[in-house]
Amino acid sequence: MKKRNLVASLLLGALTSVSAFAVPVTFTKLTGLTGGSPAQTAVYQADLSTLGLATIASIRINDNSAGLGGAGGQFSGFDLDAIKLSTTDCSAAVDGAACASAAVGLSVFDFALGVQLTPGTQRAPADAKLFGTGPAGNTLDNSVARLGAFDGNSTVAIPGADGFISLGDVGSIGFNLTSNLAAAGLFLYIGEVGDNGEVAASNVQVNDTRLVPEPTSLALVGLALGAWGVSRRRRG
Repeated sequence: MKKRNLVASLLLGALTSVSAFAVPVTFTKLTGLTGGSPAQTAVYQADLSTLGLATIASIRINDNSAGLGGAGGQFSGFDLDAIKLSTTDCSAAVDGAACASAAVGLSVFDFALGVQLTPGTQRAPADAKLFGTGPAGNTLDNSVARLGAFDGNSTVAIPGADGFISLGDVGSIGFNLTSNLAAAGLFLYIGEVGDNGEVAASNVQVNDTRLVPEPTSLALVGLALGAWGVSRRRRG
């Protein structure tokens, strides 16, 4: 009975993680720049109240730069400095980037366990992995990326580059929030390192349910179902 309950729970988690609604986000570029050193992070704001969703459960950023975003190699694709959800509206601030950087963010991001990264491809000269990713290149290394703060060093020099993650061409990064948030009065901020307009070539969506598990998670569900079936046959 315990095995059956566990399998049912795994399967239900996989099935219910499918997004019911994924709504594309329209951003407005704020005035000013922020970041580390050099500080050349452009900040974009989206008013989530206008999307028609009652609640927000997850966010996904897809690189859609047609092979033009970033500087090539490990810095290919969209370079994300930070992501923040806040009730502070910086649209009318004289220095909007500074306002967004200082705004109090809601503590709903788990950068250790709540991230789904699908690394994109690199343009020559290719490196072992994209910048800001973990040892195997398919996870977020938030000790480097530090996505909770607008602190990216806008450079491709090593050492020097710090405080962001490069998604690669057609790569994506998704964030499952630790709790659902009401969309009313909520603003989404993302930082684009280098201020070269890459956000205009990126597809950002918010969802009212959690993101679909990675294929490895679904494979584990399949293995669990198989093991349960074998166990039942043996008992029979």
